[in-house]
Amino acid sequence: MIDAMQYERLVRALPLLRHADPGLVRELKEAGFHARIPAGRDVFLEGDQVDAIALLLSGVVRVYKIGETGREITLYRFGDGQSCILTANAILSQKRFPAVATVEREAEAVMIPAQAFRAWVKRYDLWREFVFELLSERLADVMAVVEEVAFRRMDVRVAALLTERGRATGALHITHQEIAAELGSSREVVSRILEDFAARGLLEVGRGTLRVLDWQGLEDHSAV
Repeated sequence: MIDAMQYERLVRALPLLRHADPGLVRELKEAGFHARIPAGRDVFLEGDQVDAIALLLSGVVRVYKIGETGREITLYRFGDGQSCILTANAILSQKRFPAVATVEREAEAVMIPAQAFRAWVKRYDLWREFVFELLSERLADVMAVVEEVAFRRMDVRVAALLTERGRATGALHITHQEIAAELGSSREVVSRILEDFAARGLLEVGRGTLRVLDWQGLEDHSAV
């Protein structure tokens, strides 16, 4: 059960609940429970049985696949007011989780048990629309990943990632391995690309750090 304050936080994160049927509101308050999940914790591993879905109040969760070689590739992230479509799909199809979901930034969430989630999809139009919208958003994210992997050169993808991270934070604190895991490549390939960028004067590569010397040049390369 969640209390009035937790429900209000959920409504702020998911404004569509302001228009929810009183029955859905009552059942959500009764069935939902609050959870705090520390950074670094795996929410689900590939093959896990899914017994609940998280509606995030704060934090960030990364969803990714690990290949047979051990390489990782990020499928998408979700944050405040969002949820995981692979979790929703696993609940609705009653199958196991097909990827890995890890908390990147400490998360707070309202957890909805799988049985309640399935029942609400059948009984409440608003909840069904929420799930369909979630599906649409995440499908677009995954299609963008497929397009990048299939059609964009790795050096262009690395430049785009560094540019995006730099815009968001104003600085870059990312390792070669983290870049490789994000893009589904190997550390060796990423290191060669970064060394090439350094030779061209775009950035400076240190031990575990990157310092961009030419943001415009890096951004231009990401648009190739």
